[in-house]
Amino acid sequence: MSDITIDKLKELATGNREIINELYLKVYPKIKSYVMKNNGFSEDAEDIFQKVLIQVITRYNTNPFEISSSLDGFLYVAACNLWKRELNKRKRVVTNEKVIELVSEDEDIVMASLEQEKWEFFQEKLNSISDNCKDLLKLFFKKVPYKEIVTQLGYKTDNVVRQRIFNCKSQLTKAIQNDVRFKEFI
Repeated sequence: MSDITIDKLKELATGNREIINELYLKVYPKIKSYVMKNNGFSEDAEDIFQKVLIQVITRYNTNPFEISSSLDGFLYVAACNLWKRELNKRKRVVTNEKVIELVSEDEDIVMASLEQEKWEFFQEKLNSISDNCKDLLKLFFKKVPYKEIVTQLGYKTDNVVRQRIFNCKSQLTKAIQNDVRFKEFI
């Protein structure tokens, strides 16, 4: 991670308006585009961007962390994950004016932050296994058909792909479970 990213993250955590304005100019349009392409409105994008900033600032001030990518990319991925979470939540919402919402905004931010940490942990462990397994599992997670994986990665048959996926998932599971942080997430 570059010193620029570390400095930007620290400045963001202190509420530096210059950094926040820069992020609004560079990152917000990308988040807005993503949200609007995925059943959202500009107001939703504004809310998501605000929540991501609050989430990152709160998380950093509670337990300082480092990111391995750019701050812009980190915020974008966090916003995409948060928007997916919001869409899933909307699917479960009952539209009855007499129903009282039981989840507070603060609790929602904490849960989103925890999900983001879990996602980062998963990505770290995915990156720790062999490149071949990483490529194979990424295609598997994207639900690419086995026949296509055979062609893309040069395997002989669907059965070979299935066996490799099983072995790679086992490697990934072992890497996750052997990390001391895994118990914290349970």
